[in-house]
Amino acid sequence: MTRPGARVGPGRRLKQRLKSGKSRTVSSKAWLERQLNDPYVAEARRQGYRSRAAFKLIEIDDKYHLLKPGQKIVDLGAAPGGWSQVAAQRVRATEGRGSVVAIDLHGMDAIPGVIVLHDDFLADGVREKIIAELGGEKADVVLSDMAPHATGHRQTDHLQIMALAEAAYDFAKSVLKPGGHLLAKVLRGGTEGEILKPMKRDFATVKHVKPKASREDSAELFVLAMGFRGGDATT
Repeated sequence: MTRPGARVGPGRRLKQRLKSGKSRTVSSKAWLERQLNDPYVAEARRQGYRSRAAFKLIEIDDKYHLLKPGQKIVDLGAAPGGWSQVAAQRVRATEGRGSVVAIDLHGMDAIPGVIVLHDDFLADGVREKIIAELGGEKADVVLSDMAPHATGHRQTDHLQIMALAEAAYDFAKSVLKPGGHLLAKVLRGGTEGEILKPMKRDFATVKHVKPKASREDSAELFVLAMGFRGGDATT
């Protein structure tokens, strides 16, 4: 695989700038320029991934080996589907060896080898629906790249994403097999360490990880919890 940012041909990659547009705000212009000049965005398009976030999961999985052929995976807040694409490839879901259930409140377009549920993972009966889609078995891995819509207020955004991570953690405890793993997005902001304390009671190994694909100026981190201690192998 060509690594994002690698030089493909002679010469240096020139930074692209947007032409001025009266309808664009300063912040939207800066975001668009960053997208244009982000090697991960370009590589995601080249490889057919729906988002640059796919490379975050690829990098974490290459190091920690969470995803294996034949596993059952749940991807929470999955839209637009970059993580689901990676999971489907690595568990060989299109070959019938593994299963991936992606759930998102707003839904998303179909992905080969992925069961897409347009639903709220916190709603009554959804846990049972997900397990039914996994063939009546619990999951090997729960993934969560969920983030709320940014408010622009750093502490508010931090607290909101931590609430989502805690919800993903509570959900994971009800659907994971013993030995299973959870990977969930958080943000630095003062309380990100608090979620680790209860997790250490339920998982053998818990840590924060920050892949290189996360932008350097981003407060984004991921909580990686490996080796779930509780639950039953089946419902």
